[in-house]
Amino acid sequence: MNRFRRPSEPGAGPGRHHGLAAGLSAYVLWGFLPLLFHALRAVPPFELVSWRVVFTVPVCLAFIAATRSGGDLLSVLKNRRVLLRLMLSAVLIGSNWTLFVAAVASGHVLATSLGYYINPLINVLIGTLFLGEKLGWRQWAAVAIAATGIALLLGGAIETLSVALTLAVTFALYGLVRKLTPVKAIVGLTVETLALLPLAMGYAFACTMHPGGSSLARGGLTATLLASSGLATAVPLLLFAMAARKLAFSTLGFLQYAAPTISFLLGILVLGEHLDPLKLACFVLIWTAIGLFSWDAWRRQRAIAA
Repeated sequence: MNRFRRPSEPGAGPGRHHGLAAGLSAYVLWGFLPLLFHALRAVPPFELVSWRVVFTVPVCLAFIAATRSGGDLLSVLKNRRVLLRLMLSAVLIGSNWTLFVAAVASGHVLATSLGYYINPLINVLIGTLFLGEKLGWRQWAAVAIAATGIALLLGGAIETLSVALTLAVTFALYGLVRKLTPVKAIVGLTVETLALLPLAMGYAFACTMHPGGSSLARGGLTATLLASSGLATAVPLLLFAMAARKLAFSTLGFLQYAAPTISFLLGILVLGEHLDPLKLACFVLIWTAIGLFSWDAWRRQRAIAA
């Protein structure tokens, strides 16, 4: 879900098809993630994220071993500058995870969907402010339309607005830090989760001292789902990294909307969230902005290829 990766346009062939399958799989898995956290809604958000970090670390280390990236990991751990940046990205992604889990548990899946629809447009603004990227008038128009949709929520859906904007901004800032920190996706995630691990283990241990005990100790389905959160975190990211190497930016830009679309449909059709007229109007304006932005990106890509 990151606009900042700009892979070169590959030619047609098996590599591109594999990249397309990997990219679509990543976004579909991200789209269905609310179901996992909805099933774990009885687990307090901070505890859930703590176990998510704890179970993600061994998955990452297994992938590090499988891809023979141990040397890359050691190089990063010895580089103070890169390490500090990844610690910052760890704080950002940890905050993003916690808010996402809390939003799903409190019945705000539509707000998370809105946040990830907005995210690419926030990326555009960050690229303009921090990376010197220039926007055309169509892109500015898309941003203005999206801003109008967001402003509508000020009229009566402040909680939805705050969740959506915080998710979008934290993930966009995370993307910016990772763009400026050139490390492999699996190496970066490994360092980030290792940075969060002491805090996560401390909180998880504290939960065992609580009268209700640790959620993991309940066993059964809860323990299984908590353990699966490690795979649910690492696998989509690795699939995305594979796709980013094989697909053009324009293709990834189109695929990224699969995740919030799936979450949007899950929120309404499966989890029974209410879409009132105000929120619907906001979504329509955001979709219009995305359509204009995507059309302009496709048009520019065609012009470059011509």
